[in-house]
Amino acid sequence: MEELNSQKARKLAPEMDPLRIGCGWKPDDLKKPQIIIESTYGDSHPGSAHLNRLVEAARKGIWDAGGFGARYFATDICDGESQGTDGINFSLASREMIANLIEIHANATPFDGGVFISSCDKGMPGNLIGMARVNVPSVMVTGGTMSAGPDLLTLEQLGMYSARYERGEIDEEKLQWAKQNACPSCGACSFIGTASTMQIMSEALGLALPGSALLPATSPDLTEYAYNAGKLSVELARKGLRPSDIVTIESFENAILVHAAISGSTNALLHIPAIAHEYGIELTGETFDRLHREARYLLDVRPAGKWPAEFFYYAGGVPAIMEEIRDVLHLDVMTVTGKTLEENLDGLKSNGFYERCQKWLDDANVKYGIHVTKEDIIRPWDKAIGNNGSIAVLKGNLAPEGAVIKHTACPPEMFKAVLNARPFDSEEECLDAVLHHKVQKGDAVFIRYEGPKGSGMPEMFYTSEAISSDKELGRSIALITDGRFSGASTGPVIGHCSPEAQDGGPIALVEDGDLIELDVMERKLNIIGVKGVQKTPEEMNDILNERRKHWKAKPRKYKRGVLRLFSELAASPMKGAYLQYEE
Repeated sequence: MEELNSQKARKLAPEMDPLRIGCGWKPDDLKKPQIIIESTYGDSHPGSAHLNRLVEAARKGIWDAGGFGARYFATDICDGESQGTDGINFSLASREMIANLIEIHANATPFDGGVFISSCDKGMPGNLIGMARVNVPSVMVTGGTMSAGPDLLTLEQLGMYSARYERGEIDEEKLQWAKQNACPSCGACSFIGTASTMQIMSEALGLALPGSALLPATSPDLTEYAYNAGKLSVELARKGLRPSDIVTIESFENAILVHAAISGSTNALLHIPAIAHEYGIELTGETFDRLHREARYLLDVRPAGKWPAEFFYYAGGVPAIMEEIRDVLHLDVMTVTGKTLEENLDGLKSNGFYERCQKWLDDANVKYGIHVTKEDIIRPWDKAIGNNGSIAVLKGNLAPEGAVIKHTACPPEMFKAVLNARPFDSEEECLDAVLHHKVQKGDAVFIRYEGPKGSGMPEMFYTSEAISSDKELGRSIALITDGRFSGASTGPVIGHCSPEAQDGGPIALVEDGDLIELDVMERKLNIIGVKGVQKTPEEMNDILNERRKHWKAKPRKYKRGVLRLFSELAASPMKGAYLQYEE
């Protein structure tokens, strides 16, 4: 075996041994494979507050395998806690900062391997990006999902309760009941939002142990997975099997097909390309669109489906999804186990994995007083909920680089429409107009200057919930933005419109009364008229060129700090909004 990086570093830095002894290492520990345990543990939110239990389990696994684990922390923030405030503007930037801190931690003092532990929206992709940058033999451990509350209440329903309260449809007592019961345990929010999606993506990419993604956070099985990941990290360090030896374009294609099957968050179109970028792989909106077309949508879990996310594991989790779409996957890709995906899937059939999942499902049926079968949660291939994936990438003169819609959460009435443009230059203005009935049926409501360069690319969650929870507007208007949406968002919402307004994208040129063509099945998003009068494509091109002559970028919203850095360097939404440097 080649000499480990940690041992080479000890020879170069004589202060290293005494400094580590000073913080509790024994002299014999210094000779062992040294594993960085990087987590987002902290009291920031339920998705991270429990992670130290997994850190300690992984550390024990490392110790039992003959290594030594060093605990490092890059705590994440909570999008849910930041909603409705300027704090949400820091959300996407935090992904980059988590990755940066991991890069600093792991490179300032070399390690031989890593265990990365996270649960939520930016912590998961931040760790996956950091893992790719550091590129030491590593395993991802996902922090699981929280339980549902009474009446199977889950957090994504809070936006609906809040909008109904604002409209006077429910009283404050009912709103308070929902607030106090929506998060009964630790773990990621119990729906297929961004946190759940990215946990699933880590396993689909082959970087987490088979069957480990999105377990109930309180499950003893999750602690065991963390322990086994610790043991495996030492084995990988000795073998020298790095993430770059595992992840390929075929791995990402597998992940995107799983994304289609679960109706994953549209935010994956920010995170998956950013992760791929670290491996030197370019993924575009067209890649997602191509793979989603004719892909099977199988998972009946909220927000697009019926059941809370804890039921995902009870039905067999990622392996059960992969078994249903097995014929379209690249089964020969390598995984963190050192085996191929095909070998992993076959192994789970013989080691009792699915029988354990069924026991959990039986227990859940008793707990909640229901009767749910595996097939109710993960539909068989031949009984798919849908046959054309779950997202579409729209293009046209409004979004030359693309825009994203989750069509599985969109009313069919809005798949094809010509709408009247109502542009707003901030979410606050738009939300006020929606809540006070200042928009009408047939409007295309725009929120712009909310992209990465504009304001950090916050979520338009409250506005999307206000629209989708309105029985009339939810089926008659569209919301279009260069910002993004929560993975919990439903309704006719189109995000990531690229190029963004702050970069002079066509969304910045839209005026009140323009006609907007939306055609989901044909993947079209165009400005086709002015003041209610349709124009030819050539006429419309001339009009937009004339408007561009008079357009000026808004002054930078942030003059200093991390959001100034992010707004200067962020790539476009459809590229993944990673930090893009001039060559």
